Amino acid sequence: MHGYIKTGNSQPAWLFPFVVIVVLILSVLPLARLAMVGIAAFADGGVMAVLGDASLWSATYYTVVTAILGTIISLIIGCLFAFLLTLTDIRAKELLSFCFVLPMMIPPQVTALAWVLMSGPSSPLLKALHIAPPLGSPQPLYSVGGIALLYGVQHAPLVYLALRAGLMTLPRDGVEAARLSGASSLRVFRDIILPLSLPGIIAGAAISFVSCTGNFGIPAILGIPASIFTLPTLIFTKFSAFTSRTFGDVAVLSAIIAVISVVGLMIQDRALRGRDYRVIGLSGASAAFELGIWRFAFTPLVWVILFFMLAAPFFALLAGALVPAYGVPLTFKTMSLHAFEEILFRQAVTRTAFINSLSLAGATALCLLVVTVLAAYALTRRKDVVSRIVSSLIEIPYSLPGIVMAVSFILVFAAPIPILHVSLYGTIWIILIAYFSSFFAVSLKPVVSAFHQLDPALEEAARLSGAGFFRRLADIIVPLIAPAAGASVILVFLIACNELTISALLWSAGTQTLGVAIYNLDDSGSSDLASALSVLVVVMVVVLMLLLELLAKRLPKGVVPWRG
Repeated sequence: MHGYIKTGNSQPAWLFPFVVIVVLILSVLPLARLAMVGIAAFADGGVMAVLGDASLWSATYYTVVTAILGTIISLIIGCLFAFLLTLTDIRAKELLSFCFVLPMMIPPQVTALAWVLMSGPSSPLLKALHIAPPLGSPQPLYSVGGIALLYGVQHAPLVYLALRAGLMTLPRDGVEAARLSGASSLRVFRDIILPLSLPGIIAGAAISFVSCTGNFGIPAILGIPASIFTLPTLIFTKFSAFTSRTFGDVAVLSAIIAVISVVGLMIQDRALRGRDYRVIGLSGASAAFELGIWRFAFTPLVWVILFFMLAAPFFALLAGALVPAYGVPLTFKTMSLHAFEEILFRQAVTRTAFINSLSLAGATALCLLVVTVLAAYALTRRKDVVSRIVSSLIEIPYSLPGIVMAVSFILVFAAPIPILHVSLYGTIWIILIAYFSSFFAVSLKPVVSAFHQLDPALEEAARLSGAGFFRRLADIIVPLIAPAAGASVILVFLIACNELTISALLWSAGTQTLGVAIYNLDDSGSSDLASALSVLVVVMVVVLMLLLELLAKRLPKGVVPWRG
């Protein structure tokens, strides 16, 4: 038993301390550094200068208002889809679920660009259909309402997934008993299903609100042209106009975003207190409502919503990529593949962005997998308070807005690393480490789910036969968790490849990512190139999601989010 913690626990003695050190570096160190700079700014009076700046209060107002409105829109759309796809006999549920979750996987700046190309007087698609508003009409999306609408579209899948998880555990026998007692479908929904759904609705609302608060891509594309700044875009502009006070200012601004996010989560916690419903008896969403004649109303409704969430913006994006300039109508004469040729074969910047994003996403997914297999092993074998604290610390960077984590890592690596005297600031390595921190939780979840389903007797038998830890890992554990590990790699790759918020602050010349390249191309007026690059990104997202779909049958429940 030498080298292991205790009888009945097959962990090597070094394993849990290794996981703790990794978590301290990736979670605790950057947030502690952010707190220290914020406190220093407070001590030397810098906070008062920030608090006295009118742009802060304007940005805070727009952040909160757009987040609240966006959350309301995401609740309406997300709840509609969750109830219909989980509790009714509507057809093509899996296809509808796959399509509905897709906007969440598409980068927010791509969503914003697509909607801009789909609306307004200069839309190539609307001009081709001869339904564009008159020239000189304002672009309706360059507004608080436009930002909120796209927040709602982007984050409705988060509400859907949170609510659906709760609906899957509804008491089937309770619903059937109410039906047998003569209760109408409306009465069953109002008196049984809706009260039991409230925790899922509240959780979805909180996740959506926090995601809206930290969103950078949508307000950057829609807000900056209209001089509507949210806190993430204000931080971005502060870094663009760098001064000696910038670090202190952005630390305070990041702390305000973190506080708004935490307040949202605290309201969720408060709302859920006292709503601990225990489900007794059989559970499952097979207690479905038969739509009957209502199918002819709801089926077209969900497909129409999906058309405007997915198909129409994609066609607008494609139209924008096929015309020589924004505002030119799409016709057989104007149609050209020039933009695709340009970004794939001629533009060094976009080639570099492709290489950087694919390399960063691949390295993040594979390196994190090695760490998460060890972390999942350690955390599922321990049942104490310390392991629960470590698990919570892993979740924090992913739950905080990306802009907060980006600022934290800038503050950690702004100066050369002590002893080594190596500077990571301005290199691709700082983006990679920030990705490790932000996506650790994403990588860990599928692997932990797989570990919970493993029978420990297999490993115990191998251990008693004299197999060492790494031998057991290679011969027993890794083959059994391989499907979940594959899903973990694809999920992290998918999210990291399309990331913008973190890299928008951390990139420098030569380290542009796809998200940054799309934003910069659009910002410089090359909307055809931005559109072409966005089309390729959307195609890549769909392909990766289809790969996950193919793996789905071999994975633990909940790993592929859009499947039951």
